[in-house]
Amino acid sequence: MTVKAIKMSCATPNVYTKVPDGGWGWTVAFAFFVVEALTYGIIKSFGVFFNDLMESFDETNSRISWIISICVFVLTFTAPLSTVLSNRFGHRLVVMTGGILICIGMVTASFARTVVEMYITIGLISGLGYCMSFLPTVTILSQYFDKRRSLVTAVASTGECFAVFSFAPAITSLKEQIGWRYSLMIVGMLQLGIVICGSLLQPIIIKAQEVAEVLPTEEQTETKYMLENEQTRTSIDSIDSGVEVSTSPSSVPGNTQAEQKSEEPKESVEMLGEASNSPKEPKIQLLDFSVMKDHGFICYALFGLFATLGFFAPSLYIIPLSISLGIDKDRSAYILSAMAIAEVFGRISAGWVLNKKPIRKIYIELICVILLSVALFAFPLAYEFWGLMICSIFFGFMLGTVAGTHIPMLAEDDVAGIDRMSSAVGVYVFIQSLSGLAGPPLAGVLVDMTQNYGSAFYSCASGMVLGAVFLSLVRPCKTVLCQGRKQDLEGNAAEALQDIPEDFIEMDLGKTDDSVRSFDSMA
Repeated sequence: MTVKAIKMSCATPNVYTKVPDGGWGWTVAFAFFVVEALTYGIIKSFGVFFNDLMESFDETNSRISWIISICVFVLTFTAPLSTVLSNRFGHRLVVMTGGILICIGMVTASFARTVVEMYITIGLISGLGYCMSFLPTVTILSQYFDKRRSLVTAVASTGECFAVFSFAPAITSLKEQIGWRYSLMIVGMLQLGIVICGSLLQPIIIKAQEVAEVLPTEEQTETKYMLENEQTRTSIDSIDSGVEVSTSPSSVPGNTQAEQKSEEPKESVEMLGEASNSPKEPKIQLLDFSVMKDHGFICYALFGLFATLGFFAPSLYIIPLSISLGIDKDRSAYILSAMAIAEVFGRISAGWVLNKKPIRKIYIELICVILLSVALFAFPLAYEFWGLMICSIFFGFMLGTVAGTHIPMLAEDDVAGIDRMSSAVGVYVFIQSLSGLAGPPLAGVLVDMTQNYGSAFYSCASGMVLGAVFLSLVRPCKTVLCQGRKQDLEGNAAEALQDIPEDFIEMDLGKTDDSVRSFDSMA
């Protein structure tokens, strides 16, 4: 069966008979690339403003860290809201609205006079915009691909890496020319590109026609079964009344076998038309919390909760760490750029490996998380430029393998499955919100207490280790749950068979014999 989309207008969804693994999906993948660059790419590049904000507002590390912390918290905490809005109004409108909110928040932040105003503008307004832009885009991208999902998502997610690679040096140079306020305003105006990307998100509906085509075949099978039974049994009621009653369509006056065959194609066309044009469709759940009953998903959500501690703090503190070791600002920006380039290769490599079959993807991700923990523990051991460069490259590569796959992994049957992908993303990212809120400030408090930026990386590494523990429990919990369901189904089937009386055939045959004998006596 060919994969064909029925395009009616730009406002109507693409209707496919199966997952296209391409088509308009490539445009959606490009849009996701740009959205990644203008959301997470900007968040990870925000470290270039760190020292400027401390000097301008005369605040400590922990208080400045709350800007990104609140932003990430709002991004993740409002994930269920993003899911509900996407299911209600469509992905396109939600993403475009998110792009406008991000621009408003960043431009307004350039006029802020206190750190509290930065909390509101970047933390609340832009944070909500980031959520409404990123989550619907990654969700609809997963719906356009099946076999290539891991590879395409990994490659498209490299947008944030290229953004960090290019934005960090560019913003640093721009600050020296026009100051950090005008630089922040330009970044906000640039993020209006998310609105254009949102307009490219064509909705998709997978409507399998096999279900409609099976109906005539089932009807033929039932008719054949009834015809065969007409030759072997006689209706008791028809004998008593003296009128022969048959359920076979061939016995109805005016209906011949040829007419029956000629009507079957018409019935097929009518049922296909009804299946495709029926206005009554099942209501879509705005948010399905049934995933919380899945023990495997719960373990995976706890993995995301603790692993998020190590996602944002390193990129936020790598430049202050390098400056504290006596490395100048320009070379520090190159360290962040090297981390971003390594993350590109990590994402592509992970996508290529996970695209291979057969392979248990959850175990590959577990190995990457363990190696990422090792990279975080290595940062405090570096004391000069090349040591930090090596650690950054290793960390960036391993971060790419995890960051590019942990959300698309929700579409795998080991976690939630593609059918519950939309709701699973909302719940999963919502659970991550606590770590997004606590991660950077916790690292900032440790830095203020120890006067050593290396302690921030130890807190990130500890969270990543806990995340690896819960990730290792996902597959065992899923296996136990599936075995329990299988046993329940087998038990229900056994109970149904036990409820059927063993002598029901003999009882029917006895009644037929009695009726025949009474008919003979009357004759």
